[in-house]
Amino acid sequence: MEYDFDLLVVGAGPGGYVAAIKAAQLGLRTAVVDKAEAGGVCLNWGCIPSKNLISQAEKLQAVDSLTALGAQVDLTNLNYKTVHKQSRKVTKVLSGGVKFLLKKNKVEFIQAKAMLSDKDQLTLDDGRILHAKNILLATGSSPMSVPGFEFDEETVLSSNGILAMDSLPESLIILGAGAIGCEFAFVMNSFGVKVTLVEAADHILPSEDSDSCKVLHQSLKKSGVDILVATRAQSLEKREDGVTVRVSPADCESPTTEGQQDINAEKVLVVFGRVPNTQSLGLEAIGVEVDKRGFVNVSTNNRSNVSGVYAIGDITTTPALAHVASKEGVLAVEHMVGKSHDATIDLQAIPSAIYTQPQIAGFGLREDDAKAKKIEYKKSVFPIRACGKAVAVGKTEGHVKILAHPQTNEILGAHIVGYDATEIIHELLLIRHAGLSPESVGDMIHAHPTISESIVEALHGLSGEMIHS
Repeated sequence: MEYDFDLLVVGAGPGGYVAAIKAAQLGLRTAVVDKAEAGGVCLNWGCIPSKNLISQAEKLQAVDSLTALGAQVDLTNLNYKTVHKQSRKVTKVLSGGVKFLLKKNKVEFIQAKAMLSDKDQLTLDDGRILHAKNILLATGSSPMSVPGFEFDEETVLSSNGILAMDSLPESLIILGAGAIGCEFAFVMNSFGVKVTLVEAADHILPSEDSDSCKVLHQSLKKSGVDILVATRAQSLEKREDGVTVRVSPADCESPTTEGQQDINAEKVLVVFGRVPNTQSLGLEAIGVEVDKRGFVNVSTNNRSNVSGVYAIGDITTTPALAHVASKEGVLAVEHMVGKSHDATIDLQAIPSAIYTQPQIAGFGLREDDAKAKKIEYKKSVFPIRACGKAVAVGKTEGHVKILAHPQTNEILGAHIVGYDATEIIHELLLIRHAGLSPESVGDMIHAHPTISESIVEALHGLSGEMIHS
């Protein structure tokens, strides 16, 4: 059979478009199909616009340091419509950049809705039928809708809805203190919104190191965010002037248990999680196996059980992170051309990044898990307040924590909370990825003064040889 393409990619997010470009570079005739704009949710309604808002929120936070110098700063005419417009401009520029990269690499971009009609065939909503030797599914995920907390994008917002909002509410309840919830708590509070953050787990950012989370918790609380942990939302009631959310202790068995309280706000952001976009793809029709939650079952190189059909990113069970999807896309494409065999991602070497202030970043073993599973480790913690650059720029919150094998010093996990944590985590990740010894990197000369000196000190701490703490 003569195919229209060697590879058809469904989804133009950071998994799909990266895979498509890599495929073209490896000589495959490639097209990307997406019903929306190039760049996917991450670029258009996630990572990128939210980071632009975070950047602008940080500028507002810097006002206090200016007033401490005697400056008078008048924020009375601050216009959030302009702030929002800037965030949307950024997405437009980058979406155009993705289209340019696809065109530059001779990847055809087809804006249409696609459905699998055979293992090597896509049917588009405009009636076209495309055939390809390989099909890669990269359709991403959507905000999870929970009964009783359904989105209307007016009063009850999803992460998409709050990014589309061009005016600020006076008050906001955020249900779910994961990465999205904490980042929006930081942003909205910085712009003067009264924020209440509710989390069912016993600390915010349940998937992160608990010591890192304690630092962020205190920082958010100090800035005026009300935080309720170990607290579950029971119900939501819309009012003419806003919304009431009834909460109770997370461990209560009955909605009438003592400890219930009602929280009122103008709007509520519901971020309980995300669900894979696998419905209406035609997976069942061609026999692609999915689990009961809708995730595609994949083996090495992200192959599904159907030959020639691959799945990457949020529609699989690996961490729903853009950088994970991109790497999975590359591995899948390399397998198609015979360049990679039985390759998988090391789940313990995936960095997480939370862009609050202070930032949180980490990978690998968490101390709570090590204790629970009785894994032997040794620990080095360097307080960032002892770093000269951090003191000089007034960013002294946080620490660098390294967990290592007690005999070999192999890094098992690392967790940073503090200024530029999402940037400096990669030096520790490189040590693990490249199999370097912590001692060799610790002996490397680092520029002074830099935040990266905190990494050196933490590495020296593994052998009890910190200089500045």
